[in-house]
Amino acid sequence: MRLKITESKNAKSLYVIRSTYENGKHSSKIVEKLGTYAALSEKLNGEDPILWAKRYIDELNRKEKQAHQEILVKYAPAKRLKKDEQHAFHGGYLFLQKLFFELGLPAICHNITKKHSFSYDLESILSRLIYARILFPASKKATLCLANSFIEPPTFELHQIYRALEIIAAESDAIQAALYKNSRQVTERNTDVLYYDCTNFFFEIEQESGMRKYGPSKEHRPNPIVQMGLFMDGNGIPLAFSLSEGNTNEQTTLTPLEQKILSDFDVSRFIVCTDAGLASTANRKFNDKKDRAFITTQSLKQLKTHLREWALSPEGWHLPNDRHSYNLTQWDDLDTLPQSLLNATFYKERWIHENGLEQRLIVTFSFKYRSYQRTLRNRQIHRAVSLIARQPQQLTKPRPTDCKRFITQTAVTAEGEVAQKNTYELDTGRISHEEQYDGFYGVCTNLSSPVGRIIQVNHQRWQIEESFRIMKTEFKARPVFLSRDDRIAAHFTTCFLALTLYRLLEKRLKGAFTCHEILQGLQQLNFYKIPGEGYVPTYTRNDFTDALHKAFGFNTDFQFISTQEMRTLIKKTKDQKTLLT
Repeated sequence: MRLKITESKNAKSLYVIRSTYENGKHSSKIVEKLGTYAALSEKLNGEDPILWAKRYIDELNRKEKQAHQEILVKYAPAKRLKKDEQHAFHGGYLFLQKLFFELGLPAICHNITKKHSFSYDLESILSRLIYARILFPASKKATLCLANSFIEPPTFELHQIYRALEIIAAESDAIQAALYKNSRQVTERNTDVLYYDCTNFFFEIEQESGMRKYGPSKEHRPNPIVQMGLFMDGNGIPLAFSLSEGNTNEQTTLTPLEQKILSDFDVSRFIVCTDAGLASTANRKFNDKKDRAFITTQSLKQLKTHLREWALSPEGWHLPNDRHSYNLTQWDDLDTLPQSLLNATFYKERWIHENGLEQRLIVTFSFKYRSYQRTLRNRQIHRAVSLIARQPQQLTKPRPTDCKRFITQTAVTAEGEVAQKNTYELDTGRISHEEQYDGFYGVCTNLSSPVGRIIQVNHQRWQIEESFRIMKTEFKARPVFLSRDDRIAAHFTTCFLALTLYRLLEKRLKGAFTCHEILQGLQQLNFYKIPGEGYVPTYTRNDFTDALHKAFGFNTDFQFISTQEMRTLIKKTKDQKTLLT
């Protein structure tokens, strides 16, 4: 800040002004009007107003350096806002930006730019696609509009986004491999156990095209879909993904992506954990070699008769670290069950040799799990009874978890004649058949590790299922409104990168907040810009913002952040020195 003196015919006035630099233009702004020379002379009892003003400004500069200066902003009720002058800005992306730079994604973008020799800013485009997917998921056109609300404006145009999508798709495998290698400098990656699952995403179209094919939709929608296979490490952080056509058998998607990990990720010793739908014999055999192993859920209903009878038999059950053998029938009446066994997990195991594969079948049983399943079924039975009472004209084909599976339809009378209308009643046989499996759970593996360890590893599969839920629900990854296969691949690459950044953010916050709390908290980190001065936070400081600032090592929760301080803060988010957490 400096002193400015203006003279007119009647008076000489003294002002405190500040030089500003915004949008590439130098300017100056009046900070404070000190008064006229005559008025100040009278007020200062003859002291030279100019010398006093210089000392006053020196003190203001000193306080500003020490961040003790109070900012005074004057507003006039009769003065209108300047047209097209933006005042509201979003700053929550700054925390994602710090992770973006720590993961070395700018360097990855730089290497891709050198390889393909294009002029647009790939780093700016990719980063904004990722930040917007996490914070305000929308179309590519809407993303560009949203990027203009960030404190740092975008440096690209809409047509360049679509050109960049082609490059992102072509370099997707390389981006995934480089991201994994860089991430090991940011956080610990547990590749001893890899979780794999497959889901699909629908398109609101009717005709198949390219990868978009008709297939069994996870959401039971009559639209073309594409499939995504995802590997996640033992800490819940995404590792790699692949896309396939919507009509592809999902069991065939595991091996190609795993081979890519073996060749590109420098990872060769691991356990692959999947659900029963991906547990084909071919996949098990592929992971029964060298330093690899498998753990997969096993449907007891799909077992051969002698194995199913053994699994459901009440005899021969054990508890971890207990050599005693238990018979479950001794607690048919739950009132006689000791409280210590209510939450206990019983197990039995045996090795089986089939189709050239030796594997260990582990069956567990829990009274608590049985009660949970029966509670859910009783609710479904109640809904089925209510549906029968309403005498429906026709029932659609039930899904495996639909209450309508407990309703049987009769189209003839007891005498064998054709009935005038269908009659419905509870299918007690179906209910009894399902009840016999309550409380039981099966797992197959080629490991000889303790049962407790096998169960613990398998239990963590919920994290990959949650990852798909986050992508579909929070990141709004579907429906997809792109038509070209390369742009579709780029869309899911940005979704994968967004999920990786989110998981690292979640880990940095030590799991103290839910997904909804994290995303809502970031979305609310807004600022009001005072031209030539700085930014005023408009969000509410709370436990989340305190934890966020502590985890990332910088603060945005001051009453006022000067323009220079904001530049310094942004520079901190772009520090590529990584922190192992």
